[in-house]
Amino acid sequence: MRTALTDLVGVRHPIVQTGMGWVAGPRLVTATARAGALGILASATMTPDQLRSAVREVKSRTDAPFGVNLRADAGDSRERVRIIVEEGVRVASFALAPSKELIAELKDAGVVVVPSVGARRHAEKVAAWGADAVIVQGGEGGGHTGEVATTVLLPQVVDAVDIPVVAAGGFHDGRGLVAALAYGAAGVAMGTRFLLTSDSTVPDAVKARYLAATAKDITLTRAVDGLPHRMLRTEMVAELEGAGRPRSLYRALRRASGFRRISGLSWPAMVRDGLAMRHGKDLSWSQVLLAANTPMLLRASMVDGRTDLGIMASGQVAALIEDLPSVAELVDRILSEAETTLAALVAESGPADA
Repeated sequence: MRTALTDLVGVRHPIVQTGMGWVAGPRLVTATARAGALGILASATMTPDQLRSAVREVKSRTDAPFGVNLRADAGDSRERVRIIVEEGVRVASFALAPSKELIAELKDAGVVVVPSVGARRHAEKVAAWGADAVIVQGGEGGGHTGEVATTVLLPQVVDAVDIPVVAAGGFHDGRGLVAALAYGAAGVAMGTRFLLTSDSTVPDAVKARYLAATAKDITLTRAVDGLPHRMLRTEMVAELEGAGRPRSLYRALRRASGFRRISGLSWPAMVRDGLAMRHGKDLSWSQVLLAANTPMLLRASMVDGRTDLGIMASGQVAALIEDLPSVAELVDRILSEAETTLAALVAESGPADA
């Protein structure tokens, strides 16, 4: 299935596996690349040395293109960009819009730049700055998300920019891929669906929690870091939502201390990162610290399997997912479903009998 996305990045299928922290490591990205889709490494939960090692590991396993997701506001973002360029990574994606200068630097080095956005004005801005494509996530998506549904946001962005648009938020099968293409998208990006595969390193207990989730078990909360965050409703989420500021600050400090030991960040660096993630919002100090060490809360579940202590970012589609195929099986299934859906549409739109 050839689209502007497949032509741009050199993959066989217009499907993107998003850069999920603690989830999108070398194993998942390699499986995605081998299946003909675009896998994206999550660098925010890696040190620069770990990022370089992860890139080299993927390259040792496959010659297919893949990408790296970056935080443009991270203090060491320039070092990570240098690693991407030096290691010959094909695609750089960004959770926040990179600067015009950073986009130009990457493009000059031959790297395809694909920021993720949640509003039309942001898509217009990065397109004007030279971004090669954009991932547009509607409110159904997992993690930090906006309030506008994909079905409303996607056509707005497609009509507003002249670069390939990848649809995210609410996709998990071939029917969704066809729907996105009908809106004018060049492909779909999925996180939760790839998390729930046999190639994902997420612990089985956590995967089981996702598979058991109903629509009512997936919530949008500001309790974690003050920003809209879609995730499974867990004991941790309920605790954060019910805690007062003093208690929240104490727990945030304790978890921040743990993340500092793992990440190697200093306290000033953690506070700086937390403040950068505020995006002009009026957050309490506990929320600033939680914003800085949200990766620690994700690690508790995605790495340690502690569904009671961690948070589990989730798109609403988790309520529709019932199995754990391999990535290869998943991609093949999506393409087969898409072909069947397209064939049915063509048959239904054929000439009426005389």
